[in-house]
This record gives sequence, structure tokens and C-alpha cells, in this order.
Amino acid sequence: MIESESTPRIGQIVKINKGRDTSQHAVIIQQINERFVLIADGEKRKFDRPKKKNISHLTFYDYISPEVQSSILETGRVTNGKLRYALTKFVNEVLEDVKKGDEFDGER
Repeated sequence: MIESESTPRIGQIVKINKGRDTSQHAVIIQQINERFVLIADGEKRKFDRPKKKNISHLTFYDYISPEVQSSILETGRVTNGKLRYALTKFVNEVLEDVKKGDEFDGER
């Protein structure tokens, strides 16, 4: 899995590396500046109360949830259910395939 210095994108799935939520996954819902983003998971961190996170404390996956991205770009919001759905789909489909031995070269 490859890490790179790409810019964060709305709807991108990340893994938290530092802080209270270490090793949990979340979705980027807004980029504040070149250093900080707002993340939410729809459960502990709802869309209305996202976590401000330094991008150096995150691992970026090369996976963007089309449902979350289109919803935020069209309406400026996303439901917490869509956030949970996107994370569940990512963990069950993409990460489970990696555990089974398939190549996933998408971690950034």
C-alpha cells in the first residue's frame, strides 16, 4: 500500500492515525485549508459536529465515496446514514478483499 502527498478530496475515506479515534475510519466532508480537514463517520462524529483534523495525522485511501461526494457538492450536506453506508461499504468490500490477499494499491 502506497502513501503519497496528494491533496484531500471531499468524500475520500481516511484512517485516523493520531488521537482518541486512532485506527478508525472516517470520511472527509470539508477541506479547511492546506493543513486541516473536517471528518465525520456518521456515528460518533456526525455531519453537524465534525472533527477538525490535521492531514498529517491521517492515512488517505485512494477511494472516494461517490454517494457522499455528490451529495455534498449538490446540496452542501450529507446524511449521517450515507456516511455510515459509505464507510461500511468501504470496510466490507475494499478492506476485506485486501485481507483475502487481493492487491489494493490505493492507500495514500
